[in-house]
Amino acid sequence: MSVSRRTLLLTTAGAATVIPLTGAAAPYRGPLRADPFTLGVASGDPDPDGFVLWTRLAPVPLAADGLGGMPYRSVPVAWELAADERFRKVIRRGVAVARPDRGHSVHVELDGLSPGREFFYRFRAERFTSPVGRTRTAPARSARVAALAMSFVSCSQYEHGYFTAYRRLAEDEPELILHLGDYQYEYAPDTYNIPGGNPRDHEGPETVTLANYRQRHAQYKTDPDLQAAHAVAPWAVVWDDHETENNWADEVPEQPDPNFLARRTAAFQAYYENMPLRRTSVPRGIDLQLYRRLHWGRLATFHMLDTRQYRDDQGCGDGYKDCPAAYDPARSITGPEQEKWLLDGFRRSTARWDVLGQQVFFGQRDNNSGPSKVLSMDSWDGYQASRERITRGWVDAGVRNPIVLTGDVHAHWADELKLDYDDPTSKTVGTELVCSSITSGGNGADVASGNHPWAAWNPHLRFYNNQRGYVRTTITQDSLTADFVVLPYVTTAGAPAHTRATFVVEDRVPGLHQVADNPAPATSLRAGNDLGEQTVQQETDRP
Repeated sequence: MSVSRRTLLLTTAGAATVIPLTGAAAPYRGPLRADPFTLGVASGDPDPDGFVLWTRLAPVPLAADGLGGMPYRSVPVAWELAADERFRKVIRRGVAVARPDRGHSVHVELDGLSPGREFFYRFRAERFTSPVGRTRTAPARSARVAALAMSFVSCSQYEHGYFTAYRRLAEDEPELILHLGDYQYEYAPDTYNIPGGNPRDHEGPETVTLANYRQRHAQYKTDPDLQAAHAVAPWAVVWDDHETENNWADEVPEQPDPNFLARRTAAFQAYYENMPLRRTSVPRGIDLQLYRRLHWGRLATFHMLDTRQYRDDQGCGDGYKDCPAAYDPARSITGPEQEKWLLDGFRRSTARWDVLGQQVFFGQRDNNSGPSKVLSMDSWDGYQASRERITRGWVDAGVRNPIVLTGDVHAHWADELKLDYDDPTSKTVGTELVCSSITSGGNGADVASGNHPWAAWNPHLRFYNNQRGYVRTTITQDSLTADFVVLPYVTTAGAPAHTRATFVVEDRVPGLHQVADNPAPATSLRAGNDLGEQTVQQETDRP
């Protein structure tokens, strides 16, 4: 009997093997004693002739020393790329080396492949074979692409719930997945708690050392739902703050810490080791090149941004403030080099859709109904001159369809972007779509009206919902359709998913047209925070 691709991928990703999660991990030099593919497989950064294939060997993934129970030696890892899921037609094969100084991670960067094609891949180390992953090359740069199915996600706090949203995303079988930050969280157990208590616990202390970060990434990667999402399609990833530390800004930690740069170095190395990134992102001490572009034929260009590594420190001590620093033209959230790179990309773009994949809220959100503005210093509101330069950049360049994709705030939002937010009648010049968290913040609750209270004096804020989930998009020549997918609960595994609302952005018509509004029946919900509690938590993103 033939097995469907969906069945194959969703059953082999996170397949039921006995995984010794913790235990003695004293370095040794003998053969592998147990299955080293406990962290699954992944692919990423597709271009027209290739992509990155990834795995990391860890037979004891949660070993406290971060070595994953591996022998302290380099291990040859064979890889295969095939045109079919049964590997009857192998197109490429080779051998990579998993080295101890790279956490026994493997990054196979392939080129010379045909554009716009689907492929399957797997790895082998000694007597063990990995699960199968599916990936694809991007269409040729000159190709006129009819459609792209792309989903984007952010904020997966392991302790706050189960990663069912990743599973539901995998079941959609998208062609491309964007992760917009907070892939993992740094906190020690019982530090960042949701009402009613966390259903799962982090292993190990707060992440500070390379061993800590390796262990934490490994714990997340052992989740079978996350493994399924990685195995179903290529990813393009960017970080936010929690991959290192809450609300860090360039070389400035949240709290005074003389060892912060050593911590940043460790976090960056572990991030590269655990993500399907190209060799251009190999870290060099405290630096890691993360901003980059992906092209999907003539249909879409994805400008993947880094709004943490180069930003000025948050103004007025961070938080929500009426702060003069927010208007300082010298301050930047991107840094000057990345800003120039982005503006140059706008000027050179020939894509139908220019999509910014980035971390923190782009449009204005004034939380004060009075005459003064009280804004989040951690978001683009805290760097208004920087935001204006980017926005005016795409307007002046004549970008056909600018779309900003955002994570961070643990709730679904949709808003229209302006050059002048103080004038509600000013022209809309772009559109922002914000995905909720996978789990961060716990269950949350449906907002039947679909509106946040702040929308009363921020009329460009068009939609809000406080449940967990992801955003599923279909991008065509004529429109971008965004389905805001939600789960009624995450503190128990196996929740169903449904589309809470659907918005369409039409070609050359910036702004939002709502075509569906589907509040969930109250009986499907589980207990969650009320709107006010969750708003405070999502905006500060602190325990």
